[in-house]
Amino acid sequence: MNNKINILAGSIGQVIVGKKDTVLSLIASLLCEGHVLLEDVPGVGKTQLITALSRSIGGKFNRIQLTPDVMPSDIAGFTMMDQKSGEFIYRDGAVICNFLLADEINRASPKVQSALLEAMEERQISLDGVTHALPRPFLVMATQNPVETYGTFHLPEAQMDRFFMKLSMGYPSPQEEISILERTEKHNPIENILQPVMSVDDIITMQEEVRNVRVNDNVKEYIVNIVGATRNDRNTTLGISPRGSIALYKASKAFAYIYEREYVTPDDVKLAAVSVLAHRIILSPQGRSEFGSSEAYVTSVLGSCPVPAMGK
Repeated sequence: MNNKINILAGSIGQVIVGKKDTVLSLIASLLCEGHVLLEDVPGVGKTQLITALSRSIGGKFNRIQLTPDVMPSDIAGFTMMDQKSGEFIYRDGAVICNFLLADEINRASPKVQSALLEAMEERQISLDGVTHALPRPFLVMATQNPVETYGTFHLPEAQMDRFFMKLSMGYPSPQEEISILERTEKHNPIENILQPVMSVDDIITMQEEVRNVRVNDNVKEYIVNIVGATRNDRNTTLGISPRGSIALYKASKAFAYIYEREYVTPDDVKLAAVSVLAHRIILSPQGRSEFGSSEAYVTSVLGSCPVPAMGK
């Protein structure tokens, strides 16, 4: 594994017990400048995950608890008149940071969801004719509870597609849960990270290095074949768009970089496929009956697509 990634994952591991795959996927999203939707039940460490990442890098971290009464100005900020100077000045919103935890995004009104997703896509906000660029790196991790749906606003599929990855942490194993109990006995586990292990400039440099990872034509065709298999399939009512194939292409490069290779292999594509593609698919009634979930469907597609011979 890349030494820098190993150091970063190790720092996060001082707070998060196990869940190595989720941690590496979150880092891969960061390297691709993509945003993450973390869907899981309460209490499994979603907030601590993004907090540990931000403390490990030394970036500015904001958290906003989304409820129906949150306003778009809470997200984007607002302009107000300075009583002393008589001029209008800009007051930062929640998105002016490096790492934003948008807790329970499905409890926010559609107008607030749109404001947040627009900032995620454009990486800037415009108020009163003035454009304010967001800091780099900029990562949004939005969470939602898949169980309790009362009083929530479902994210439309077009907005789900804006998230680079959809991840889930799941419950810990019995041994992992014992370790969690032992860690929390003395102090808050987040206090284990005493200082950052890298800077935001290091992350920007790594993002540039990921772009230089090579992808040969066979692997590009493999990505296109996987995505194409989800279209015009009786098991789906919505297949993967070109945005999804671009995301899979970028994520595959990130995983190659994480495992210290200068080129992408089909295994990198497989590693990224479920978390990058599953939330972009709508299964037909037949697909739901046969596969049960989009994740299982993507896994089936991976099993049916021929794996190309590998050459650099």
